[in-house]
Amino acid sequence: MIVDLHSKFSHYFNSIPTFRTMNKKQFKLMLSGCLIGATLLSSSCSNQCSKTFVDPVKFDSTIDGQKTGLYFLKNTKGTVAAITNFGGRLVSFSINDKNGEAKDVVLGFDNVASYVSVPSDFGASIGRYANRIDSSRYVLNGDTVKLESNDGVNCLHGGFKGWQYKIYEVKEVNDQSITLVYNSPDGDGLFPGNVVATVKYTLTENNELEIDYSATTDKSTVINMTNHSYFNLNGDPNMTINNCHLYINSDNYTPINDHMIPTGEIAPVAGTPFDLNTMAEIGDKIDNMSDPQVKTGNGFDHNWCLNTYNDETKGDASVIAASLYSPLTGIQLDVYTNEPGIQCYSGNFLDGTVTGKAGIVYKKHAGICLETQKYPNSPNMTEWPTATLNPGETYHSYCKFAFSVKK
Repeated sequence: MIVDLHSKFSHYFNSIPTFRTMNKKQFKLMLSGCLIGATLLSSSCSNQCSKTFVDPVKFDSTIDGQKTGLYFLKNTKGTVAAITNFGGRLVSFSINDKNGEAKDVVLGFDNVASYVSVPSDFGASIGRYANRIDSSRYVLNGDTVKLESNDGVNCLHGGFKGWQYKIYEVKEVNDQSITLVYNSPDGDGLFPGNVVATVKYTLTENNELEIDYSATTDKSTVINMTNHSYFNLNGDPNMTINNCHLYINSDNYTPINDHMIPTGEIAPVAGTPFDLNTMAEIGDKIDNMSDPQVKTGNGFDHNWCLNTYNDETKGDASVIAASLYSPLTGIQLDVYTNEPGIQCYSGNFLDGTVTGKAGIVYKKHAGICLETQKYPNSPNMTEWPTATLNPGETYHSYCKFAFSVKK
């Protein structure tokens, strides 16, 4: 190969002054070194080059007088997490599949203007209270707190302008992690207390995206934070997630009423589509409208009570809480948390009216959410793990999305 290339590029040997001083042996050695370097570079890029899928320029904006941007976390394996401080959102997560092809496995938009103009929870850091609060009210220390009703009669994800629509301050950022802070004033969404909330994303060399949440308050309030990413491990939201396989480490779940509020019952999953203690194809479960709970939710929109949590030791974040797997790409997501519950939402309200990244229209079941959190409506259920945060206390929630690939 070197001899052939030498003959093809022999005109350089005479035309370039530097080469005129070389003999043919020296030229071959130089060309060989160039080829080896190019081969190594090509190999490195094919295995490790980062693909971001989103343009940071389209997130450079000023909203409500505050700057927004897009920030990339990267590791040496070529995995990239793109995060915006608008809503503390995970915009893109790029990982190589079993064929070495980069796939973006979360839904969202490719510009901040769409996040502003199109109501959505894609990838967001939800607060103050993730999920639903019945009748938009709860009693705390003898006082009734009345909230905004943005989901029928209920308060969902903090009200009309929850934290998914707020601008987080970027405190620290590097290739491995980003720390975001939001100062929520007393009365924000009608919730009491000045709250300082922090979200820290960390991308490890093992393709783990760790999310640490913390918060303090100057007045008793309720806090329940989560990440609302819609995952499609097929890497193609034109496809539904019905072919993906799901496991949830849980023996019980909280059935819901017609208003999507838990009835208060802790029901066994055994003998129902909610039994996912053995990994199973999702489509067989979320389209099973013969089950009254699946029919009520139009799919999964329920809380599972995790076996990894108990009242004495709290949550064990070293044990898998849930797993999602795509046989198409070989990509698997394992979820770890210290929270008592996980809300599994199968994208039932996606109806083809929203166009996301790459111009793809998001239809029903285009993505699935695995939201680690307190049980829905916990502020009204005193026997459930509490969501109350008092002055002098620090709220802490942890979630790890650990990605791997099966060849």
